[in-house]
Amino acid sequence: MNPYVVIDIGGTSIKYGLADAKGQLLETHEMPTEAQKGGPHILNTTKEIVARYLKKHPLAGVAISSAGMVDPDKGEIFYAGPQIPNYAGTQFKKEIEETFQIPCEIENDVNCAGLAEVTTGHAKGSNNAVCLTIGTGIGGCLLLDGQVFHGFSNSACEVGYLHLPDGAFQDLASTTALVEYVAEHHGDPVEQWNGRRIFKQATEGDKICMAGIDRMVTYLGKGKTSRKRTGQYRLCGQSRGHRSWRGNYGSGSHPET
Repeated sequence: MNPYVVIDIGGTSIKYGLADAKGQLLETHEMPTEAQKGGPHILNTTKEIVARYLKKHPLAGVAISSAGMVDPDKGEIFYAGPQIPNYAGTQFKKEIEETFQIPCEIENDVNCAGLAEVTTGHAKGSNNAVCLTIGTGIGGCLLLDGQVFHGFSNSACEVGYLHLPDGAFQDLASTTALVEYVAEHHGDPVEQWNGRRIFKQATEGDKICMAGIDRMVTYLGKGKTSRKRTGQYRLCGQSRGHRSWRGNYGSGSHPET
């Protein structure tokens, strides 16, 4: 059977490759999103990826996971933050199916992550689960009976905008916030840092990186146990990353500025 092109569109990078019908990855690649160039640029990049693969062999279809709020039935982005200008209204399904005459489906990237965990990951066998992704922002996915709960307007579990006493959840606990914190305390441009470098240097004893991670997982814990004032909504659970980090490296204080 012909493979599928699988594409993950994030605010920082686009990861893509081929997968078989069982979901096994056959090859993977990564490239910068160049989000500042906006939605039309990302759509063109996606079409170029598909076109390159079609030159090599037939495809069974295209599966896309994307940042932003996605209408999976229409196959388009209906809302996106300022990180990707002019992304709302991007019609991936229509554009790709009309251009290449192959099926295309798109879903929110966090919902895809949640589905993957329930299907083959740590939540396999669970009827209900919550999945959080920590990256450029913070995304949430609620799965009920193994299916994504989209909510009335396809915007269920958008926890990144959850208000904490110190600010929005994703402004405090995302990888972006971690990178900004570490860069500021090192006195470096933000461009010199990323999550991989921070965690690597933390394991080598960098106190600023350790403090930044400790700060991030503390806010992750606060966000996961936060509750709306109405008392009708609650995300519960101790952050496993919070436990393992502090268990291995201790609860470090923030560096003085």
